[in-house]
Amino acid sequence: MLALTDPHEAYRRSSLDARVQGGDSAALVQLCLEQAIASLGSALFAQERGDPMLRSKALTRALTAITALEMGVDREAPLAEALLQVYGAARQAVLGSVIDFHADLLASVRQDFLEIEAALRGAERSPATE
Repeated sequence: MLALTDPHEAYRRSSLDARVQGGDSAALVQLCLEQAIASLGSALFAQERGDPMLRSKALTRALTAITALEMGVDREAPLAEALLQVYGAARQAVLGSVIDFHADLLASVRQDFLEIEAALRGAERSPATE
């Protein structure tokens, strides 16, 4: 099966599988954010280069990561509604860019994910307050 794929893609998938199997929920959220950020960046790059195949693959990966983030939201958490709105808007932006690519909108979504990722990293490093 792996012989039918590009070696870089096979390595990416095996690395991804290893992180998923070994991660807790916080690590999985981090992984999904990383995937969304990287995929949106790849889609923007592909659009600039005029590569519709790469753009399509990148948008599909971004959509998968965003869907996983949405599904993983604890609906009882204080920020659940805000996260669901952000993820829902991101999903709509990606879906809308499949036919009519919106580079500025996707760059904005990518920036939102970068800020969420930075906030999570900051929360992990700071000691819990009592």
